[in-house]
Parts: sequence; structure tokens; C-alpha cells
Amino acid sequence: MKLGNIALVVALASSPLAPPVGAQSVSTTIDRAVAAWAKATTARAAFDQTITNSITGGTATSHGEFLQQRPDRLAIHFNDDGGRVVSDGKYLWIYMPTSAPGQVIKRLTNEDGGGAPIDITGQFLDEPRAKYDITAAGRDTTGDAAQVLSLVPKTGQAAPFTRAKVWVSDKDALIREFEVVEKSGVTRHVRLTSLALNVPIEKSAFTFTVPKGVRVVDQTK
Repeated sequence: MKLGNIALVVALASSPLAPPVGAQSVSTTIDRAVAAWAKATTARAAFDQTITNSITGGTATSHGEFLQQRPDRLAIHFNDDGGRVVSDGKYLWIYMPTSAPGQVIKRLTNEDGGGAPIDITGQFLDEPRAKYDITAAGRDTTGDAAQVLSLVPKTGQAAPFTRAKVWVSDKDALIREFEVVEKSGVTRHVRLTSLALNVPIEKSAFTFTVPKGVRVVDQTK
């Protein structure tokens, strides 16, 4: 599954603080990112994703866009093969015609221990100190300057990744880039190429229509 395990996923709002200069503490970076994300109600973004399989050594890239309405609506569309991941508030629909042709998986949205997070970047910012051991992983100045943090789930915490890195923008505390290592050994690196927050989104965007001839694998029972 592509972005579905990502564990897409992304602090998306403007920070009231002035842009910092140089490195900042882990605590300051986390506080800025949490405060920024708390102001977001909806998000629309385009993304690039690179998947690396540590077992086979293979890599794959994909591109797409996602729409999100907090707390439980999500629609991810992959441009490459028409794959979709949709949360309608009750069910999570996963349709990946390349990796799982001819079927769509239907789950309850609260079954998120190893599945797709409904809040793509918010997964890193929901009570982060309680859920993760967080350390500084440097500062990236190759594009928009960002503080890089390493997150490792604490013992007993369910998470769809064994470790993660997030890039928190110096300018506005948005997370526009992150990388997760899944339990399977797959590494997913996601970069947002465009981002708009608190934009109007039609309800129909979060409705999944099963394609003709596709079998539904119902995992809700």
C-alpha cells in the first residue's frame, strides 16, 4: 500500500510566532508545530512519494493529492494508477489497483494500529511527548529552512511506523516533508509540493464509489 501506511502525515497551519533564526530546541520546535496544526480544519495538498524496500532494495515513486477535513475525513488520490484511500468518517476504503488489483478493502476508521492514519501529519503531533521519544536530527537548509526531528514510538504505543523523521519549517511550523520506516522494513519519504489550509471542500470528496467489477473485502465484521 502506498500512502495508506504512512503512517500522509503533515503539520499544516500558520504559526503565530516570528520566524526563528538558526537551530532551536526540540521542545520549541514541537510546541510550534502542535500550535500551528491546531488551527487547521481542512487541507489540500499535492505530494511526491518515494518508497524504498530494504529487503529487495527496490524503489518506487508516486505522485498524487490529498484532501483532509479534521477530525476523520480524508481522500488520497494517486495520479499514477488511480489508487485511492478514502475515510468517510465511519469507514476507511483502500483501493490500490496496482498492488491489489480487482479489490477494495473496507475497514473501520478506528482500526488504525497498522493502517492508514486519518490525520496524515497530525499523527506526529497528537500528544507527541506522550507517544514518542523525540530527538533533534539536524537542520535542513537545502530548501525552506527546517528543523528535523526524529520520532520513535514509546514502548506500548501503537504506531504504523518504527521510527520517523519530520521536517518542521522555521518559517511557519508546517510539516511539508516526512519519512517513516514501517515494521515491514519499507521506508516512505513524502514531500508536499503544494499546500493550502482551511479551504472549502465539498462533502462528496469524502465519498468512495466502488469501481465496477471490483470486489469489496469487508474487514469491518
